[in-house]
Amino acid sequence: MFNFSFDRRIIYIIIAIMVLSTVVQYATNPGALFGLLVSIPGVLIAITFHEFAHGFAAYKLGDNTAKNEGRLSLNPLDHLDPIGTLMLLFAGFGWGKPVHVNPTNYTRRISMEKGEAIVSLAGPLMNIILAFIFAIIYAAIYKFAGPDFVNESTVGNIIMLLISFTISINIGLGVFNLIPLPPLDGSKIIMPFLPYNAKQWFRNNEYIFYIVFVVIWITGIAGLIISPAITWISNGIMSLVQMMFGL
Repeated sequence: MFNFSFDRRIIYIIIAIMVLSTVVQYATNPGALFGLLVSIPGVLIAITFHEFAHGFAAYKLGDNTAKNEGRLSLNPLDHLDPIGTLMLLFAGFGWGKPVHVNPTNYTRRISMEKGEAIVSLAGPLMNIILAFIFAIIYAAIYKFAGPDFVNESTVGNIIMLLISFTISINIGLGVFNLIPLPPLDGSKIIMPFLPYNAKQWFRNNEYIFYIVFVVIWITGIAGLIISPAITWISNGIMSLVQMMFGL
């Protein structure tokens, strides 16, 4: 994922600190452990479909690399990156195991650059679509099962929490990966829209953007950057679904 040598050690230190702080949080707040447990299905769904979408988009463009490596699969074990999964669980944003693609295999109907942008966009777009689908499920249960099932039933409460976490995690993963910094999807999505000189400068100085990414990640600035977008998309999805179901 990262190209410079010291990055992995930094990431391990960050993860260790986050895990330690989470353990402390669990010791003082038993509800935190329950929150982590109900978020696990959402994490598995978000990462699995995100990475599958990358591979599937590349496959439809003519590249069999992901298919040959067994990544056109909905088995979570084929897509989970240990560090990215921990980040998604503990920080609300993260990543899966990168899907390998070979742009030279893409159909010549479009440029390799546009092909890379399409493949990169497929992952975040899949997460937003999943968030919308689960929002529909949430609204359908609320409308047809009734408030008593949702608010008074333990089973109903847990089901709605699972769905709610799945919606939030998918939106978080999708928006986070749209940040236009390597190694995130957004860095390839913006390429076709940049002037030639800007593209060359971007590629020649890519290591700077990796450093910037690590800095905004460590400092929590990444969360501040994406929070407004997450809120806007969440509100938009829920408003649309509520209109659909007359809630």
